[in-house]
Amino acid sequence: MPNWGGGAKCGACEKTVYHAEEIQCNGRSFHKSCFLCMACRKALDSTTVAAHESEIYCKTCYGRKYGPKGVGFGQGAGCLSTDTGDHLGLNLQQGSPKPARPSTPTNASKFAKKMVDVDKCPRCGKSVYAAEKIMGGGKPWHKTCFRCAICGKSLESTNVTDKDGELYCKVCYAKNFGPKGIGFGGLTQVIMKE
Repeated sequence: MPNWGGGAKCGACEKTVYHAEEIQCNGRSFHKSCFLCMACRKALDSTTVAAHESEIYCKTCYGRKYGPKGVGFGQGAGCLSTDTGDHLGLNLQQGSPKPARPSTPTNASKFAKKMVDVDKCPRCGKSVYAAEKIMGGGKPWHKTCFRCAICGKSLESTNVTDKDGELYCKVCYAKNFGPKGIGFGGLTQVIMKE
């Protein structure tokens, strides 16, 4: 049948889509009201759509249907998804049976050790996380602890020196640990006695 009215056919309802109400995705046209996730029917836009062949999904349903499956592939950090995928036409229970739970109790402190295994600041002894870490003398330091041990001056990579696990500015290091004697800045004048 010829397309007399103009416009393409909607990828969802197969009715004519006129330019004023058209949304294009993956080479197909949709009515604004038909641009919905095929699984959960949530309204989509250019930032939330995920296309698979001729189907459109929200990113969550797309991940559930076509993403990786199994333990460790939850819907966020530390999440164990209990979604069975029934509304997506998936049967996640098929395939290999679940492994039996171990008969020996798991040591809960193993998880705690992994969470606590963070670098410690040599100055204050507290945990140093990546956002606040500065390396100096081969050790991680807090930005606020990255100071001269003698004068308290804030340090940078250009003026830091270390000795015995402690940080010093170059001036304090030279005064306290540098060479002593005539010509080394310790004495500015030599008084000659006759």
